[in-house]
Amino acid sequence: MDHLKVATWDERYADAVVALWNASAVRDGYKELTSASFAETFTSNPYFDAACTFVLLEDGEPKGFACGCKGADLPIGDVAGYVTCIVLAEGFGSDANRAVLLEAIEARFRALGKRQSEVLFFNPMKLPWYIPGTPDHEHNNAPGVPVDAALYPFLLDQGYADRARQCAMYRTLADFEIPEDIRAKEAKAAEAGYRVELYDPARHTGLERMLAGLGNPAWEREIAACAAEGVPVVIAAHGAEAAGFAGPVVRQDNGRGYFAGIGVHPDHEGRGLGSILFFKLCEALRDVGADYMSLFTGSNNPAIRIYEKAGFNTVRQFAIMRKELTQ
Repeated sequence: MDHLKVATWDERYADAVVALWNASAVRDGYKELTSASFAETFTSNPYFDAACTFVLLEDGEPKGFACGCKGADLPIGDVAGYVTCIVLAEGFGSDANRAVLLEAIEARFRALGKRQSEVLFFNPMKLPWYIPGTPDHEHNNAPGVPVDAALYPFLLDQGYADRARQCAMYRTLADFEIPEDIRAKEAKAAEAGYRVELYDPARHTGLERMLAGLGNPAWEREIAACAAEGVPVVIAAHGAEAAGFAGPVVRQDNGRGYFAGIGVHPDHEGRGLGSILFFKLCEALRDVGADYMSLFTGSNNPAIRIYEKAGFNTVRQFAIMRKELTQ
């Protein structure tokens, strides 16, 4: 380390850090970045903090890049900072170099009065990555640290606790079909007055009320906005009243079928609506030309059984980690 030093972020490092990312982070499966996408992900992000972003320099040349972020309006953001990434150039990937960058991030968190350092899916800096064994199919966010990356055992050694696992799941959609048992479940729900179909403001009511009852502010904002803008959303309706949702139905430019989530209002649980909603969403995404879907879910989330029944396989696991910071 005698010939290396750590510097806080300066825009003059941007081009070299993009090149570093494309040479090193890509080896861990992350998507390549351009100058524009690097800025969109990091420096133009509203949660970017130059004082929590560091480069490891050798003779003025970046050999490492590390970024953390914070925001009081983020989940647990009042007490926690988020570690986004630590990337090192080939030949510099030692735990000693990781440690000096991690210590710089943690020192910034402490200076801000944070009591926890987190690696988790609430991080607003979303890092796209390639799904292994596919023709560059990608997922739009890394929900933690990949358990097959060198950063994972390093963080364990640094006192980070492995708190949960997120399973990244994937399937292609060209051959997707709704099986007969789900059709039968849909018919049974119809007998009880439920229909699963695309949201139509002329026929359906109570969407905002249903979303508020799910207790997920991100869904509440995103799905309500989609409905207001005419973006298709699959809903379960009891009569005219919205009872659940899946969606939205959006084919992204890279061919991925976008997936924000699936939820059923507590008043309407126990009727199999979650399964029906998800299968109908997959069908709708296939019909709009999506090539594949990817999503992540907790390894202990009962919804994983729905995804597996729909033909999704776990392709990678990510660890959700936390370290308690001493002042």
